Amino acid sequence: MDVINGMTKDQPFQVKLPTIPEREVTITSFGAKGDGSFDNTESFARAVADCQLHGGGTIKVPAGIWKTGPITFTNQMRLDLDQHAVIQFSDDPKHYPLIESSFEGERVYRCQSPLNGEKVSDIEITGLGVIDGAGQAWRYVKRFKMSEMQWETLVHSGGVVTEDEQEWWPSKEALHGKERIHQLRLENAEKSEYKEIQHYLRPNLLSFRRCERIKLSGVTFQNSPAWNVHPLESNDILIDNVSIRNPWYSQNGDGLDIESCKRVIIQNTVFDVGDDAICMKSGKGKWARDLGIPTELVEVKGCKVHSGHGGFVIGSEMSGGVKDVYVHDCDFYGTDSGLRFKSSRGRGGVVERIQIERIQMMDIKEDAITFQMHYSNNGEKVGETTEAVTEETPVFSDIHLKKVTCIGAKRPIVIHGLPEQPITNLIFEEIYVESEQALEIHNCENLVLSQTEIKNRDKQDPIFVNCKFGIKE
Repeated sequence: MDVINGMTKDQPFQVKLPTIPEREVTITSFGAKGDGSFDNTESFARAVADCQLHGGGTIKVPAGIWKTGPITFTNQMRLDLDQHAVIQFSDDPKHYPLIESSFEGERVYRCQSPLNGEKVSDIEITGLGVIDGAGQAWRYVKRFKMSEMQWETLVHSGGVVTEDEQEWWPSKEALHGKERIHQLRLENAEKSEYKEIQHYLRPNLLSFRRCERIKLSGVTFQNSPAWNVHPLESNDILIDNVSIRNPWYSQNGDGLDIESCKRVIIQNTVFDVGDDAICMKSGKGKWARDLGIPTELVEVKGCKVHSGHGGFVIGSEMSGGVKDVYVHDCDFYGTDSGLRFKSSRGRGGVVERIQIERIQMMDIKEDAITFQMHYSNNGEKVGETTEAVTEETPVFSDIHLKKVTCIGAKRPIVIHGLPEQPITNLIFEEIYVESEQALEIHNCENLVLSQTEIKNRDKQDPIFVNCKFGIKE
């Protein structure tokens, strides 16, 4: 079995690559037509069934626009796209049945993902083609994220607008789902009861759950209904030279969410998305803590992020833990935040042994580097309260940032730890940031600022609250 070597702060690791039989079939052999209008759902299903019958192989997708419903992967299957091939997923929610899945760190009912796989092994998506998730048919849009001309065009395209005229929804059913979903969850409703809000339950473009040996290479994943690429509780993952794109205004338009996965390499990949770009997660709340599957042994290298809420992000769903992650030699251009760490009371989990180095950033809209342990806590102010430390208290420790340069940011470094559980062993080394404001750090122990230079336009003094400083060894 072929492997690729990875590295974290403390240890090397190996990612096992998929094993795919040499057998190849072309999608046209199953009646498919790449004319942009023919429904190829049955053709893809027949090709996958043929692949399964013969013990695996490659399904070739030649040049053309191939409209289809969801594609469910089988063992030892490669989907290979010609450079002029576009897989255009259907914009009709009825093509995506409800399944038990995960979204934003919780077990929920969602529509089946366009690219779908559960408990399968040795799967690949390769080539230089494009996979489009028809996200515009699913996502709601907030008015403030668009120009007036864009908003007027969207409104006249169909759909419905909320009474306050601040949100556009693709259908009345989708809008109804926003109002109905919490009641269904409180009632512990059966799956069939969620049918009435199916259009609200937008899927991630790619969802591979509890899978082994995954490779994504060369392909462009774009226009997802919710998150773009989402491996969950899976092991041995290589993401190489991929493009991940979403409109900048796309709600929940994350690029890549690695959730409760082990042995992952992400390299030479470009992101231009509407939410966090490269995200490490491990579920949210008690069920994730009880499950206890951290994201671990991850290397991220040679990646570029052009738009997103955060360039590299850990959290906010990290209740199962995130550890042994190495991020290096990446560039972020114009993201809202650069390096972003977030959690809140009630989630628990441990984030530790994170090394980040040789990161270049330009024109960051908000914080170049931020740690926020009050994320989504209803506006609670830092240091306003202290609570008892329990299993619900998130722990962040042993995080080393080295050789990070940012030219242009509103704030350079903003850290809001919890007073009852300060962030510990946080080392900044060879950091240079040009910003508008000064750095602000609350609730840290063994904080090291070595060869760190902040040039802030406002010439403010740095703010340190409840910080204990250490010395770099």
